[in-house]
Amino acid sequence: MKLMIGIKMLNFEKTYKLPFKFHIPNYIIEFLIKQSLNKRNFKFIKRSLFILFRQQKNLEICRILPEHKKILWINVAASSLGDSLMDLSSRVLIQDRVVDLFTDTKNANLYKNDLVFKSVFTNKNQVNSFDYDLVIIDSFGTNSMNIKANIAPLVNYIGMFGFFNGPEVNRVLFNFHRLNQLLGYSKDEIEINSIAKCSLEVSSADKSVVLNSNLPTNYIAISLGGEWNYRTYNNWQYIIEELIADNKNLNIVLLGSSNATEITKKIKNKYHHPNIIDCVNQFTFNQTAEIINRAKILLCCDGGLMHAANSVNTPIVALFAKLSSEMQLTEAITAFSMFDEYDVNNISTEEVILNYKKLAKLVYSHHQDE
Repeated sequence: MKLMIGIKMLNFEKTYKLPFKFHIPNYIIEFLIKQSLNKRNFKFIKRSLFILFRQQKNLEICRILPEHKKILWINVAASSLGDSLMDLSSRVLIQDRVVDLFTDTKNANLYKNDLVFKSVFTNKNQVNSFDYDLVIIDSFGTNSMNIKANIAPLVNYIGMFGFFNGPEVNRVLFNFHRLNQLLGYSKDEIEINSIAKCSLEVSSADKSVVLNSNLPTNYIAISLGGEWNYRTYNNWQYIIEELIADNKNLNIVLLGSSNATEITKKIKNKYHHPNIIDCVNQFTFNQTAEIINRAKILLCCDGGLMHAANSVNTPIVALFAKLSSEMQLTEAITAFSMFDEYDVNNISTEEVILNYKKLAKLVYSHHQDE
């Protein structure tokens, strides 16, 4: 009882309900079952007290107004490249404003040639806070709020996730619907759902690097490796074997980061095929996105390169585990997906091949129609 009175006295809105009127795929119930009430309340009180301590409580507003012409977007809570692409996907809704980005060094290169963000900062000393009419902040976590208080202490702000933090949601749809809400619901649910997707602009320099790598003009790509075992498919070599057997002229480009080098060696040692092209751990993320952009199809597991494909409109055959496809994809994406509750390796190679053939038929018939 004392704890609940304390929460009310802080005068903050605490909720684990979606903050807008449209449905978003979510695992809120699962989150509430797993995480105890005391743990949730502790995090809420900690963040609320920090906002009060940094004198930011009275600066929060609930709408993006026409007079908010120059905006700073702080996005440091997203820990991975894929999360960053999802959490900043809705920026296209405010491309008529002057918008700068503050993010961490690892993610900054994603937006070095962005069509929305005019400047990208990774250090508070780079930012002139007096120029901004509004700050958009990813969440009310202490790190994000501390950066906001340091670089723009007197500027009004809105929170994307706010205290709605913890439950798994479809992050792209959440961010589009949240920003649409903050803009006064300028678009309806159908329109938002139809345009919601990640975006990534590849620089001309990165495009030149890929162009000079002499890749074939017609190929598919496969994303190997992975950060998490349950999202790392170990049977790509069998997929490749069947694809080559079915079409000896098919060009296959192998992609991935350093965690894909071992499986790449195994594939190259087993299949001495000139049409299997190794591009693993040889290009930057943006350059790899351009390779995916030129591909007809990407076969992949849920991960950063899948989000890169979604950003450049390349159709995907995608394998998911634990988080279903509806939690990661949207209507604006062309995808054939498979899901296992525990591990992508429970998905059979036959199912992957079947879905690839379905997508290939769709993709190549579309190109013939053009």
